[in-house]
Amino acid sequence: MAGSELQNSQNAQIDGNTLAAKSLSLFGATHMFGVVGIPVTSLANWAVQLGVRFIAFHNEQSAGYAASAYGYLTGKPGILLTVSGPGCVHGLAGLSNGMINTWPIVMISGSCDQKDFGRGDFQELDQVEAVKPFSKFAVKAKDITEVPKCVAQVLERAVSGRPGGCYLDLPTDVLHQTISVSEAEKLLKEAESAKETVTQGGIVNSDIDKAVSLLKEAKKPLIVFGKGAAYARAEGELKKLVESTGIPFLPTPMGKGLLPDTHPLAATAARSLAIGQCDVALVVGARLNWLLHFGEPPKWSKDVKFVLVDVCKEEIELRKPHLGLVGDAKKVLEMINKEIKDEPFCLGKNHPWVEAIWKKTKDNVSKMEVQLVKDVVPFNFMTPMRIIRDAILGVGSPAPILVSEGANTMDVGRAVLVQTEPRCRLDAGTWGTMGVGLGYCIAAAIACPERLVVAVEGDSGFGFSAVEVETLVRYQLPVVMIVFNNGGVYGGDRRNPEEIAGPFKDDPAPTSFVPGAAYHKLMEAFRGKGYLVGTPEELKSALSESFAARKPAVINVTIDPYAGAESGRMQHKN
Repeated sequence: MAGSELQNSQNAQIDGNTLAAKSLSLFGATHMFGVVGIPVTSLANWAVQLGVRFIAFHNEQSAGYAASAYGYLTGKPGILLTVSGPGCVHGLAGLSNGMINTWPIVMISGSCDQKDFGRGDFQELDQVEAVKPFSKFAVKAKDITEVPKCVAQVLERAVSGRPGGCYLDLPTDVLHQTISVSEAEKLLKEAESAKETVTQGGIVNSDIDKAVSLLKEAKKPLIVFGKGAAYARAEGELKKLVESTGIPFLPTPMGKGLLPDTHPLAATAARSLAIGQCDVALVVGARLNWLLHFGEPPKWSKDVKFVLVDVCKEEIELRKPHLGLVGDAKKVLEMINKEIKDEPFCLGKNHPWVEAIWKKTKDNVSKMEVQLVKDVVPFNFMTPMRIIRDAILGVGSPAPILVSEGANTMDVGRAVLVQTEPRCRLDAGTWGTMGVGLGYCIAAAIACPERLVVAVEGDSGFGFSAVEVETLVRYQLPVVMIVFNNGGVYGGDRRNPEEIAGPFKDDPAPTSFVPGAAYHKLMEAFRGKGYLVGTPEELKSALSESFAARKPAVINVTIDPYAGAESGRMQHKN
């Protein structure tokens, strides 16, 4: 290891930066995202020397989004490094995003000198208190001797139980303290041997029996799964369960691809029927929150019985299902499949419930295809989305990772774009967060280098972090950004004449951007490839060329500013 080669004597001294880097490397960190500066630049440099790849961003917010998505895609904590004070505050976006989506992320921030805290030191902030609402565990290393233990703690706790965000505070004076190499090695060994093992209580077989009985006796059963099941790598067990029982399934947006959208038992295109009429719903790795209408009428039947599988006991207690199974999604499904294998049952394709789902799916897909087959120019959302869908499917396997954000862009894309493989869709998630796109793209390219990454973004979502296209070019990542450019949030100025009043009536509308913005030129400014397209032929050509090149590219798609709806499908909230 490079670090050990640099230390020729056990009596040599190393500082806190080096010890933190050594700890990260020893405890399994391979990648780090962030922005360097006072006081953590040396930490980043040492980490690189010790084999940790550092992906440098322009803004901690995007770096944090990348770290959170990396945690989801790999199952390992994504590590975010920030400077003190405002750097820490910027990083809260990524930390909280990981927390709300239950993805493992560790934010490490430098902080001011401990002896000067409270006196107005450079970038002074009580960072441990600041992060507490957005993390499951926060700790400060108050002395260099505490660094290895603290690093081990945050890495372990980020993935234990329900995954989430952890925070490590490294004061400037601790980073500058020194100890001997021999003492450092002793501390590292102690921290490694003291790693916590978090064990979950076992699920009693009687509860598995109850779950299987409910599914077997149901007239209209449904299996619902989300990104928690994707994180648990439960796709194999889900496939076995669905295909052995013949029960229709409904993925949440980021559960799409655990089973292919094209599967004959997929109920996505019959969602309202499926959730409105099912009598038993096995919900795996998905929360009964706003995305699933809280599991309540009128969207759901008042008599539906929920069997909720979640790694978090508190989540089950909150939702009060008919039956709760606390545990890892994959392991719980293994137990359910084993029980079913001993006493098999299958609905069969002629079962009235399966037939109803299939018929509704076929009807809705046919109606959408009528809209999709038309070439509408100036572009609406449907025409370019169909062309993008076909281009992505044409890549084959390994399928590209799709990153999607925006109001209309994400809503239409969720219905049109087809997911065929697990963990190949990243979107605004549980919080509906805008601005995640480029961070997610970079994380996906780093975590899954064998896959092309394709982002389908609204122009507003793209604008949050557009300068990170330079990061794509700097690291030569295989990312194609497709920007649906309709001139603003939802589509520019849609005000009625009577709404245009007041002393600032001549200002642009709050929803509008510069018409015809040349987003492709931004990519070209950093020596990436840019395309401006407005017809089907131009879009097909740009997709074919950029997908084949697997180099950073921005495709600027001109959309009719009056296409789509305000707030997408969330008009009732705005």
